[in-house]
Order: sequence, then C-alpha cells, then structure tokens
Amino acid sequence: MVNEIMHEHIDIAIRKSIRTAALIDGFWARWLVHGMNPEILSSVRERLTTLESWTDNWEAIAYQTAVEAQNLRRQKSFHEAEHTFRLAALYYNLAQWIFPENCPDKRRLYQLVKEAFRSADDTSPIETRYDEIHLDDGICVGRIRIPKHPVGCIVIINPIDSSKEELFLYEQDFLEANFAVVSFDGPGQGDSYIFHDIKATETNWRQFVDRLIEYAASAFPSLPLFLFGTSFGASWVVYGSCDDRISKSVAVSPAFDRGQMSMPDYFNVRMDCIHGEGPDPFPNFAELNYKNPVFLFHGGKDQMVKHSDIYWLYDMLPSGKQMIEYPDEMHCCNYKLGEIRKLAIQWYNAKD
Repeated sequence: MVNEIMHEHIDIAIRKSIRTAALIDGFWARWLVHGMNPEILSSVRERLTTLESWTDNWEAIAYQTAVEAQNLRRQKSFHEAEHTFRLAALYYNLAQWIFPENCPDKRRLYQLVKEAFRSADDTSPIETRYDEIHLDDGICVGRIRIPKHPVGCIVIINPIDSSKEELFLYEQDFLEANFAVVSFDGPGQGDSYIFHDIKATETNWRQFVDRLIEYAASAFPSLPLFLFGTSFGASWVVYGSCDDRISKSVAVSPAFDRGQMSMPDYFNVRMDCIHGEGPDPFPNFAELNYKNPVFLFHGGKDQMVKHSDIYWLYDMLPSGKQMIEYPDEMHCCNYKLGEIRKLAIQWYNAKD
C-alpha cells in the first residue's frame, strides 16, 4: 500500500512539474543559465505536455546535439565539439530529471548523460580524472579536472537534485582562471544515487563533505582549497567552511531545513524519493564551529528561503565574511551566477 501511495504521489509530481514548466517561465531559468539554447527551448516548449513527450523530445534534441558534436570533432573543431557534447549531456540530463525516483528510464537516460560527458572530456585538452569516495552507505562518484598550472583547487558542491554534469559552465570558468576543480555526486545525486543507490541523509552528507575535503586536500596538498555551492550545495559549503583546510567558501542562496522553507509540492516529492531515513539532510547551522571566511549571496526575491534566516546565518559567520544581495534575483540568483563566479574567483585570488 505504501508503494502504491508513493507511486501515486510521484505521478502527480511529474504532472505538476510538466505543468509548471508549461506555465511558469521562471522554471527554465536554471537550465538556461546552465547552457540551454533559448531557441531550442522556444521550439519545443509547447510540445512538452506529457511524460512521454518530455522524455522523447529532450532525448531527441540531446541525440541531435551529440551528432553535431561528433561532426565538429571530425572537423577538428575541438573546443566547439567539447562544448556541444556538454550541451548534449545537459539535454539528456533534463530528460532524466523528470523522474523523481530511481527507475529504469532514469538510469538509461543518465547513462547517456555520462557517455556524452565522457566524450566531452575525451575531446578536451584539460586533464580529467575519475574517482570514487567511499562512504559507510556506498560509493560517491566524481571528476577532477586539472589545468596545467593550477593556482588553487575549487570543490563544487551541487544542488540536491542536480549532478556533477549539469554545472559544466562553473567548471569552465574556474578552469579558465587556472583552478583545479573537484566535483562529486553526493548522496541522493546523479551517479551516486542512480547507479549506487545512496540516498541523502544528514549523516551521510556530513560524512560525504568531510571525505570530499579530505580527498581534495590529499589530491592537491600544495594548493589552497576553496568551496563553491548553490542552494542545498551552499548549505553544505557553509558546513565545509568550518574545516581548517578550507581557505574561503562561496555560498549562493544556502537552503535551510524544509520546515523553514517554502518549496513547491513537486519538489517535496522529489526530496522524499532521494531522502533516506532520519531528519532532512541539512546541516544544523546553529551548532557549527565557524572558522573560515564565507562570501554569501542572496536574492532579494527569494521565495524559498526567508530573508530573516539568511541574515541570521550571515551574523553567525566569522571574521572575513562578505555578502551581496541582488534585489531582483530569486533563489540561486540564477541570472547573476556568471557574475558571482567572477566575483568568487577574484575573492579566492585576493591576498588577505
């Protein structure tokens, strides 16, 4: 009976997701700022009316984008080919995202995400390594990208329903600034959830972030370590900033426990699918031993996180903190993310 009820909730959540995508322009902000071609969105949006039309259309677009990337690679246009492969992965990612639960269709589509991204990595001149972090609950999978002369290492912590493949523009900006980039799927995310079935709990997220920092410190012992994250990822960036090995951290719209936030119904069901036993997988900000500087970003029109909570958190942060509030931005400050990454790079590079 429980399974039947959960499946009914999942079906409703999928329909609500599709309806939200049809009616609310803001739904697409996340995907547009992460690289989606606006013209492709305009051409397909009216056709996204059912689960089948959603997956079929985005998979077809992803396939055609991958074919375009292959042609560019054959023409030795390697930079353009790499970017186009990553766009193909983004579209496959959007196709699998619609499934909140770990099901065969989600696994098949996410495998295509990985294959497109591996093709991009194979085309790129940047050294790319693949590795695993072992938790008590299983394996978390990640990528490490290393420019020729890195000046530091940035560890990206992803939003809860995202994956390491979605935020490729973040990697690109950080790599161009000569930072090594470490990006792993945490519990309930991407590879770690879909192929290793690790669900998100407060305990295993704390363990994941601890071991992620340990991994980065071991891989780059002579480089300063920095953290960068948005939303749920930003919450764990704040937690990670308490580690002595972290020099500075950037947290964009850190999320609070679901009891303190206003989330859409469909998103709550997504959280329920990836959530393990126990309390929600958020750090307890009141109990942290803050040590290192945090640069906090907040949207003045954020409807998920209360302004009072953000200001309370900022007051808790230690010396060296900074904060920028964008009056017209919503949660995650989507349309300022490019600017935020530039500001983050300047801040990481600053000699205090």
